[in-house]
Amino acid sequence: MTTEPIDLDAFRRHRAGRVFLVGAGPGDPELLTLKGKRCLESCDVVVFDALVDPALLEHCGPRTERIHAGKRHGAHSMPQAEINALLVRLGRAGKVVTRLKGGDPFVFGRGGEEALALADAGIPFEVVPGVSAGSAVPAYAGVPVTHRGLSQSVTFVTGHPGEGAGADWTALARVPGTIVVFMGLTSLGSIAAALVDGGKAATTPVAVIAHGTKSSQRTVVATLATIAAAAAELPSPALVVVGDVVSLRGRVAWRAEDELARVVEAVAPRCATTGGE
Repeated sequence: MTTEPIDLDAFRRHRAGRVFLVGAGPGDPELLTLKGKRCLESCDVVVFDALVDPALLEHCGPRTERIHAGKRHGAHSMPQAEINALLVRLGRAGKVVTRLKGGDPFVFGRGGEEALALADAGIPFEVVPGVSAGSAVPAYAGVPVTHRGLSQSVTFVTGHPGEGAGADWTALARVPGTIVVFMGLTSLGSIAAALVDGGKAATTPVAVIAHGTKSSQRTVVATLATIAAAAAELPSPALVVVGDVVSLRGRVAWRAEDELARVVEAVAPRCATTGGE
């Protein structure tokens, strides 16, 4: 099966603006998709987030306008409403825009909000999915999020409640399988306690992976009972993985973390496996 190439020159000839919502991947610049790379090479303007690796901007042409939108938890340089308005304004001006977002735009990336703003304004847009941190970051730490005999499902959830009530951790504690928490580092202690209160064993293995897929990646492995203290010194952004699949890390880890970012292995029970993929 083949897909039609992006004819960006056609948009320019007709002075029709278009916005590409592009996932940059979780950190390692080599995880950018080929379609994402082409969007960067051909756009008039790139609007990028703080978590995007600067190396990705090297794919842009010398005349490409570069706009830093920030969008890092706790340090936003541009509110979401302003970003939405900016994309609409650029589209109306006939620009071909690459909106470069960390991970996948539609997985805790507010890509849906930007798509709605563009749709409501009548601006043509396309979504270019990216490699999600939810699967790639655990993989770089040697943790498969599903594994036969250990976990047949995975739940992605945000640890940052934002304007809503946040996740129901008591309910999630009863859901079988792996739990992957985005933006959960600052609330790690309360999340772990809520999962235990909801019925999750205090000895459940947990991995916290900071700067996932980058050369500065650091991983801490502990249990729900001990993870808050064990991961206290980790920087953000970080991803939290809860479940028996974390016990596979000791055998599956394939990527050495450098000496200054040495992995810290706290006490975690070794879960018996009943089979492998």
